[in-house]
Amino acid sequence: MRLQGIKIGFALTGSHCTLAEVMPRIQELVDQGAEVFPIVSHSVDTMDTYFGTAEKWRQQLREICGKEPINTITGAEPVGPKKLVDVVIIAPCTGNTLAKLANGITDSPVLMAAKAHLRNQRPVVLAISTNDGLGINAKNIGLLLNTKNIYMVPFGQDSPTGKPNSLKSRMDLIMDTILHALQGKQIQPILIQP
Repeated sequence: MRLQGIKIGFALTGSHCTLAEVMPRIQELVDQGAEVFPIVSHSVDTMDTYFGTAEKWRQQLREICGKEPINTITGAEPVGPKKLVDVVIIAPCTGNTLAKLANGITDSPVLMAAKAHLRNQRPVVLAISTNDGLGINAKNIGLLLNTKNIYMVPFGQDSPTGKPNSLKSRMDLIMDTILHALQGKQIQPILIQP
């Protein structure tokens, strides 16, 4: 098993249309021996959308991980001081989360987990899903690409003609990106076709 003994903080933010794609990736990590601690943003924790209810997503996380999702800032804060996990991944990582992380804003459980983990100089992996990645958020992606201990799941334009500013990571590369990040390496290439 590729992740035997590895503890992963898996944080989900409000790209609700991507949640169904991410859930099998969490299962894949568990199947490969990882202990996964689910962390959810306020949006994922409370919003019922066309793509599913908040309770549906929380229940799936409970079933896959065997743990109650961390859904408060105070619940996420011990990730750093207690060194609860080896790596934190934010997938999907929205443009809102990218912007806040790039600018040091910590106002959600997901951002607190990332900040707390980074303080120990441990890897944080981002799997972006944003409609403004080549728009106003391009500067934040650029900043995060050059931030120590931040690693990106390879990404590209998911709809160049319909949504030319939209970027999305290849969620099937989450495990490989995590394995590289645990070695202090950025998986390559970063820019790909999703």
